[in-house]
Amino acid sequence: MQSNWSDAEAEALVAHHAERNVGRDLALRVYTSRLLGRQPKLVLHGGGNTSVKTTARDVFGDEVEVLHVKGSGWDMADIEPEGLPAVRMAPLMRLRSLAALRDEDMVNALRLSLIDSTAPNPSVETLLHAFLPHKFVDHTHAIAVLSLSDQPEGEAICREVFGARVGIVPYIMPGFRLAKAAAVAYEVNPEVEGLVLLKHGIFTFGDDAREAYERMLDLVSLAEARLAAARARGFAAATLPPELAPVAEVAPILRGALATDRGGGAYERVILDHRASPQILDYVGGKKLARYSQRGVATPDHVIRTKGKPLMTPAPAADGLEAYAEAVRAAVAGYTADYHAYFARHNARQTTPKTELDPLPRVVLVPGLGLFGAGKSARDAAVAADIAESTVETVTGAEAIGSFRPVEEEDLFDIEYWSLEQAKLGKAAEKPLARQVALVTGAAGTIGAAIAHALAAAGAEPVLLDRDGASVMAAAKRMGGLGLICDVTDPAAVEAAFERACAHYGGVDIVVSNAGAAWQGRIGEVADDVLRRSFELNFFAHETVTRCAVRVMRAQGTGGAILYNLSKQAINPGPEFGPYGLPKASALALMRQVAVDHGRDGIRANAVNADRIRSGLLTEAMIAARAKARGLSEDDYMSGNLLGREVTAADVAHAFVHLALALKTTGAIITVDGGNAAAMLR
Repeated sequence: MQSNWSDAEAEALVAHHAERNVGRDLALRVYTSRLLGRQPKLVLHGGGNTSVKTTARDVFGDEVEVLHVKGSGWDMADIEPEGLPAVRMAPLMRLRSLAALRDEDMVNALRLSLIDSTAPNPSVETLLHAFLPHKFVDHTHAIAVLSLSDQPEGEAICREVFGARVGIVPYIMPGFRLAKAAAVAYEVNPEVEGLVLLKHGIFTFGDDAREAYERMLDLVSLAEARLAAARARGFAAATLPPELAPVAEVAPILRGALATDRGGGAYERVILDHRASPQILDYVGGKKLARYSQRGVATPDHVIRTKGKPLMTPAPAADGLEAYAEAVRAAVAGYTADYHAYFARHNARQTTPKTELDPLPRVVLVPGLGLFGAGKSARDAAVAADIAESTVETVTGAEAIGSFRPVEEEDLFDIEYWSLEQAKLGKAAEKPLARQVALVTGAAGTIGAAIAHALAAAGAEPVLLDRDGASVMAAAKRMGGLGLICDVTDPAAVEAAFERACAHYGGVDIVVSNAGAAWQGRIGEVADDVLRRSFELNFFAHETVTRCAVRVMRAQGTGGAILYNLSKQAINPGPEFGPYGLPKASALALMRQVAVDHGRDGIRANAVNADRIRSGLLTEAMIAARAKARGLSEDDYMSGNLLGREVTAADVAHAFVHLALALKTTGAIITVDGGNAAAMLR
């Protein structure tokens, strides 16, 4: 591994933090913590921890020795000084004299020793950092080191690779006992540069930030060198079907099987994140996948993100998707049954019984296609997939030199149900559309962007379609969603967009068919091509989007919502607006037919009729022209309704969110026009 230390960058960060009254020691601790945290082969998603021993002023102005250590909830990749709370050293060192210390008492002692009571909880490995005498201490879950130590003969392999440069600590659950054992391992040979915690990770230390950081890289590089030659072998391949089903067809099946039916049309879904690097494909395509993939996680704290093992499915043949769907449902049922049994086995030995967590997998392995991370959000799915990908690398290395053997099942249970680890997951309430994927067409326009933003604000993962590539990509970036260039009048482009959405998130739950344009003209006089172009966009494009949405939603088996942005023209046609109103009326009939044909599939079809919304359809020039034709001011024209209020794109978006949440409403139209008696349904 190459060092990324830069004297110039380090000094610049020291100077930057000096302006905030942050001392040099802490600034350098921030600097090297970030260097470590931005190396995925060392640290992933909040893993690892770092510390520095220095001094601070207490409330009396006295200078006291403190340990700045990574706080709970902070990620080393972007840590700030606030993420390294200061803990008084004196009380920490007194704790070493105790014969035993309960986890809850340890956490309480750490909080009582904070200089700032509002600071985050110090790492559960704070005492390990404190009991080592060095100024800077670094801890990572380096993939290469785990490949060496996750072995039946892990200790012997590590001694061979690292020699006297490290001490070896057997696996002990993090906390007081591990801290004492690590201190003893160091004191046996105070010349060591680090400690390997078998089946857990590696610590390095030094008198300055650079020394501790570069010792980490040096030792990990030794591990990588040991693995380099052996890894080229790969896994003996299993036999796969001659033609595999594509990810876009498999993902909705997986997503549906992983959803939990809460009744009344409500499903607790998951978002998927697909990975398929050559190494992953080699791994999932191995003959002995059932052996090496089911043994556990690379380092114990991964269990709270990925469960103890992934779900395996058969390879999906292109001509056998129905059979594959049945096999997936059976595999999920078997996985959950195994999880219930695992919980019962280990809960029986608890002095205080635990409450069982949900039994569903967080990682799915599909021979021929790769792996999928599953989570309640795109971020959580990505975290699970990142960890699964690092596990693939760890296991690949371990199997190349021996046999992957991580901690035992009972150790995993103790971490998975450890209150100190569960606290990392947070207890925030989910938003109403969480775990759902919402696709919006015409999403770069005023109304489409407002709809997509409102759905995303309600928790949905947004997929934005528009033919204006630059605008739709910019809108998607703002919302943290997926932007796709798509002309909805091109059926092939629409099908490709749905395939991309399924490959990216696993499927689609809410579809807002919004794209449209307003052609004008008097029927009987308007050119034929104008009418046909309007029907292509304002009717047939809705039908194409509907067909693609129905296919995905039926594959998922969890229902869904197809919502249409229509117009008051569908009910209350205006003069010389036939080219716009006629296809909108047809789209209204389409919505009702979908409600009739697919209600039994749990698919809801509803629509919004809006009027006089400033947008690409109703431009400022058109507003001026129509206001002048009616002898009104532009403001009076825009608020010419029963309520006397101008209706905005945000108002329309709110109606779509309402319909997305209305689980027992289908075939309905919400009018958003401030009140137009002529457009009222009757």
